[in-house]
Amino acid sequence: MEILHEKKIKFLETTANLVRQDIIEMLVEAGSGHSAGPLGMADIFTALYFHILNHNPKKPDWPERDRLVLSNGHICPVLYAAMARAGYFPIEELKTLRKLNTRLQGHPHRGTLPGIETTSGPLGSGLSQAAGISLASRLDKKKYTVYCLMSDGEHDAGNVWEAAMFAGKYRLSNITAIIDRNNIQIDGFTEDVMPLEPIRDKYESFGWHVLEIDGHNIEAIVDACNEAKAVFEKPSVIIAHTIPGKGVDFMEFDFNWHGKPPNKEEAHKALHQLRTLGGKIKSEHE
Repeated sequence: MEILHEKKIKFLETTANLVRQDIIEMLVEAGSGHSAGPLGMADIFTALYFHILNHNPKKPDWPERDRLVLSNGHICPVLYAAMARAGYFPIEELKTLRKLNTRLQGHPHRGTLPGIETTSGPLGSGLSQAAGISLASRLDKKKYTVYCLMSDGEHDAGNVWEAAMFAGKYRLSNITAIIDRNNIQIDGFTEDVMPLEPIRDKYESFGWHVLEIDGHNIEAIVDACNEAKAVFEKPSVIIAHTIPGKGVDFMEFDFNWHGKPPNKEEAHKALHQLRTLGGKIKSEHE
């Protein structure tokens, strides 16, 4: 992984803002989809695809690549936007999200789009998929890292904890799970629907190395992933505290935006805010 210098931080922050704009444009064109989670995870996906991951968009099946498993598949607009910006497919194709015969389905589908490692849909299954990929890498004597992106709300599913126990038992140290701790799910706030805390203690009790970060701080994201790679005796999980709907003031912290797209007027307001913010990011680094 290259050194994270000031120029690269500026590039990543600027790219994350563009990814957020892509998300809004995709959703308003589709007329359906999820807004809050994708916007909240834009910094993390940008850091992954443009700095952290060992990958090659021109060779998506390269055997030595890091694997990225998206467990909460409904936030796929941020995955698609980051992949398009990274060069996996044309940016113009983003506007086909959720349309008939599109490669950009409402949940990622392995085999439809190059660079998609797993099919996701049923919440709670991603960590089990990541654990299987990790175990396979051990058997094949490969050294790639398996990143598993998860929501906090999907921790209501028991399958997550079965996978956490499995990975802890077998010391699957090349797994780095990243939890989007935005505190919302479709029915409300996570701690009202089904309390998750103390989530850190739960993972530690299953033998995981746990880190907590600001999920919008590029340096913190990169540092946490570096630390996770340096832990050889156990799997790692990064609890990333994020703001749902980040960058759009009328979406931030509002669980009602979990599963709905903006209309044309709302999209216009959102894009204006994001473009204004993009100008501020540029001026701050000049």
